[in-house]
Amino acid sequence: MPVEHLAHLAWPFFEERHRDFAGRLEAWAARELGHHSVHHGGHRDTDATCRDLARRLGEGGWLAHAIPDAGREAIDVRTLCLAREILARHDGLADFAFAMQGLGSGSILIAGSPEMRARILPGVRAGTHLAAFALSETEAGSDVAAMSCAAMRVEGGWRIDGEKTWISNGGIAGHYVVVARTGEAPGARGLSAFVVEAGNPGLSIARRIEVVAPHPLATLRFDNCFVGDEALLGNPGEGFKVAMATLDIFRPTVGAAALGFARHALEAMAERARSRRMFGGALGDLQMTQARIAESAMEIDAAALLVYRAAWQADTTRGGNLDSARSRTTREAAMAKLFATEAAQRAADSAVQLWGGLGVEAGSVPEMLYREVRALRIYEGASEVQKLIIARAVLG
Repeated sequence: MPVEHLAHLAWPFFEERHRDFAGRLEAWAARELGHHSVHHGGHRDTDATCRDLARRLGEGGWLAHAIPDAGREAIDVRTLCLAREILARHDGLADFAFAMQGLGSGSILIAGSPEMRARILPGVRAGTHLAAFALSETEAGSDVAAMSCAAMRVEGGWRIDGEKTWISNGGIAGHYVVVARTGEAPGARGLSAFVVEAGNPGLSIARRIEVVAPHPLATLRFDNCFVGDEALLGNPGEGFKVAMATLDIFRPTVGAAALGFARHALEAMAERARSRRMFGGALGDLQMTQARIAESAMEIDAAALLVYRAAWQADTTRGGNLDSARSRTTREAAMAKLFATEAAQRAADSAVQLWGGLGVEAGSVPEMLYREVRALRIYEGASEVQKLIIARAVLG
C-alpha cells in the first residue's frame, strides 16, 4: 500500500488490530483484484462477477468482519470502513459484494433468533449465500413512512403483498430482509421486518434494473407471499428500529467507499498531471491543475476524518438496544456520508476534466469512477436527506 494510503492509519481513531487488518486486506486486494474497477456490460456478467467476488471474499476470511459470530456489539465499524475504502479503491464490485453481505445480514445479526442466525449467516460469511436488504419502494425511498408493501397476520405467520425496488443483489440473493407495513401504529411505528428466502412462493423478480455502473438490482414482487412467525425480526412494529439500527452501522461505510473511489480518482489525476505534456511542460506545472489536485487532496483528508470519527464513535458508544445506536451516531454518520460522497463526486469529475477526451472514453479510469460514485449520493439516504438529519440534530 503506498505511503499516502497508510498515513491515516496513524490517527488515534485506530488500534493496532485495524492497522494489521488494513495491511493484510490491501495486500490481498492488490494481488486478487489488481487495482482496477470492474466494468461489465450486462446483468449476466455482473451477476456472475458478484457471486465470484463474494465467494473469494468469503474464502479470504474478509466477510467474517462484516458478519461476526456474535451480536451487533461485535460489529467493528472502523474495520468495515477500512474494508470498504480499500476494496473500493481497487474494484467497485468487490466493495459492493462486501457491503451487501453485511447490509443484507445486519438485521439478522441484530434482531434474528439464534436459530435464524445459525441457519443463514454461515453461508453469508462464506460468500456462498448472497444477502439483500429490501427497504425502498417506488414512492417510499427516503420517506419510509410512505411505505405501502404490507404484511398481514394470518394463521401461523404473515402474508406479504406489494413491491420493493432498487434492491441490490435483487435476483441473485439467497434471502431478503423485507420491511413491510403491519399497522401497529401510524407511520414508521407500524412497520415490521421479515426474512424472506429466495424461492419462497409468492416472491418473484418483477424486473431487473440497469444502472450507469452495472450492479445487480431488481424490483421484487410479493403476491400472497407467506412467511412463518420465525421469519419476523424482533417484534411486530419494530421494523423501522431494526432497519435504522442496521443503516446506522453501515451508513458511515458508504462514506468510506466514497473515500476509496476518491483516492483512486486523485491517483488518476496525479498520474495524468505528471505524464501529460502541454505548453512546453507537464500538465501538473499549471496552477489550475495544481489547484484541482490540492482541493481534492484536502477534501479527501476532511472526508476521512469525518468517516473515521463516525466509525470510532459507533464502536465506542454503541449500546445494547435498538434505540441507542441511532440516538448516538446518526448525526455523525450523516455528516460522514454526505461530505465523503459529495467530495468523491467532485474528485471523479476533476479526474475526468484533467484527462480531457480520454476521461469520457468508455472504460477509462475516470469514466468508470464517475459512474461508480454517482449512486453513493442517493442510496442509504440521499444527500438532501442527510442535510435534514444534520439540521434536525442541530435544532434539537
